[in-house]
Amino acid sequence: MKTFIYPDKNTWAFLSTRPNQNQENLENKVTEIFKEIQQKGDAALLKYTLLFDHVNLTTFAVNQNEIENSCSVVSENLKDAIGLAKANIEKFHRSQRQIKEPVETSKGVVCWREDRPIETIGVYIPGGTAPLFSTVLMLGIPARIAGCKEIVLCTPPNKNGEIDPVILYTAQLIGITSIHKIGGIQAIGALTLGTESIQKVDKIFGPGNQYVTAAKQMAQKLGTAIDLPAGPSELLIIVDEFSVPEFIAADLLSQAEHGDDSQVVLVSDTEAVIKAVQIALENQVKNLPRKQIALAALKNSKLILLKDLDTCIEFSNFYAPEHLILAIENSDRLIAKISNAGSVFLGKYSCESAGDYASGTNHTLPTNGYAKSYSGVSLDSFVKKITFQEITKEGLQVIGPAIELMAEAEKLIGHKNAVSIRLKTMSDV
Repeated sequence: MKTFIYPDKNTWAFLSTRPNQNQENLENKVTEIFKEIQQKGDAALLKYTLLFDHVNLTTFAVNQNEIENSCSVVSENLKDAIGLAKANIEKFHRSQRQIKEPVETSKGVVCWREDRPIETIGVYIPGGTAPLFSTVLMLGIPARIAGCKEIVLCTPPNKNGEIDPVILYTAQLIGITSIHKIGGIQAIGALTLGTESIQKVDKIFGPGNQYVTAAKQMAQKLGTAIDLPAGPSELLIIVDEFSVPEFIAADLLSQAEHGDDSQVVLVSDTEAVIKAVQIALENQVKNLPRKQIALAALKNSKLILLKDLDTCIEFSNFYAPEHLILAIENSDRLIAKISNAGSVFLGKYSCESAGDYASGTNHTLPTNGYAKSYSGVSLDSFVKKITFQEITKEGLQVIGPAIELMAEAEKLIGHKNAVSIRLKTMSDV
């Protein structure tokens, strides 16, 4: 990690840059694959699954036998852990249900808002060396609570054409309606366009590498909604003289091991703690199974010394991290000053891993600075908000004249007439 001592504010934009990606080449590849999926359907999916995942499939759908076998393979201890996480995630997301609250805006004019579930959603779960079954919980549970009718899960198979058993176990546990062995750009293309085997969905959720991210952006251009702009994982930690260096190093590495394009940032007003964290990092990274990935990510990462904690918060808001840890004494006092972050962890025992797995909050969060304008996934992500209004005779008499004047001022006489005709029938009685 590179160290920056009291950097000037005019360098903050540079310090906030994320690892570069060649977006032009990515978009060209995505366009090519989407076009072929649109033209050839399943045949294109089979071709690209063989090309990218090195497996020759005859069908994408996971059958009931595979699901039942997965349940017998997963250990009881892991099932218990997943059960605990499931309960906490359900509890937190159920608390987000909207209560219908009619409001009388004027006498005889009542307005309210109601939720309706998005009927068909797609869930993308990355596979590879770190099968993210936790993301099945994070996306499937609120979808179920919201009342989504169809939840279509896509995840890449291994070279034997199999899905990791714990992904299948978790999916059946929470009621995913269909599971398909397909990953990468081709999975997002199938969910966007629909094929003989995989239905088109209304909204796509889930993390992924730069290819999946580019594919989701294309899906959005083609009219299929996505959860949020998301890229490689990132973490910013603010520490002070009371922080525990070993805890901080462990948190930094927990995110660095996600991928070599991940980024972690340490910000502090205490140089001695920064140096102590560096030593702890060197000691802990040696023992990580994903050591090489973590080391590559640390090359994209930074240690920053600033003059005080208020400036640290100011930098964090500028950076707008996916995850923010306030590993400082009395962290509550700085909550009100946080304006840009995906999810915040307070105090020295609130490790980011808790949010990734079992505290109850959702771990699908905006990255790459999008926390300035986007929220993380919540129950609201799976519903549409529909407004209703009911206007009585008296109500139209109260607000009708104002509507007539405003419509006439905008030269929209048809709008005015829709009110005037009704008011006239009232006066004729």
